[in-house]
Amino acid sequence: GWLPALQLLRRGSKAVTRHWKAAHFQRQKLLALTEYLPPRPALPPRCLPRPAPPQQQEDGYARVLRAQLEATLRASRMVAVCQYNAMAEEDMATLRHFLRRHNIHVKFVLNEVARAVLAQSRLQNLLPLFVCRNILLVSPEPRAREMLRVLRGVPQVNLLGACIDDTILSRQGVENLARLPSLEVCQGQTVAALSLLPSQTCSLLQRGPAHLAALLEQHIRRLRGAGGAAEPPPGPGTA
Repeated sequence: GWLPALQLLRRGSKAVTRHWKAAHFQRQKLLALTEYLPPRPALPPRCLPRPAPPQQQEDGYARVLRAQLEATLRASRMVAVCQYNAMAEEDMATLRHFLRRHNIHVKFVLNEVARAVLAQSRLQNLLPLFVCRNILLVSPEPRAREMLRVLRGVPQVNLLGACIDDTILSRQGVENLARLPSLEVCQGQTVAALSLLPSQTCSLLQRGPAHLAALLEQHIRRLRGAGGAAEPPPGPGTA
């Protein structure tokens, strides 16, 4: 026979024959009786001590950085904290060069490492300064005047504070320290001030005898000018 060119075939899904059905009453009782009940603890959990927090193992790289920073701080008499803004590599190399001429070195440190080290050192009062990207300017000698002279031409590096000879100073304190004369000049002024009082005391003590000697010498000159020193007349008991 003849078949049409287009045939439609219905392909439906199978009918769902399994629906949820409550278990039998006897089965529910059996499951309830055979349910596992864990034993109750002897002490309530709120009475037990709190478990210790897990200790995080320290990173080896962070340990190395912290040891290097500790060694640098121990060997430095001047530690300056500066805020560092982005600058070209050539400008940074120039800054390092001019600071190295005065024996001042630039140290880039992470704030996490710096806080961990400073919290256990004499520089713990510098912790509030580590809130942004910072660099350290360290030197084995106090070079405040030379450091300020170099930083005056670098606006990207701002001085926040420093520790010079175990003394915490602000920016204004560092500037005041830089205006002071050198150690040799201060020592000379101190020696001059200390030697002034003994010299005045010595001159006051010598003033009386010197004045008496001058009066006696003037009296002798007057007697010689009047005809020489005449012999005193003989007394009644002389022959």
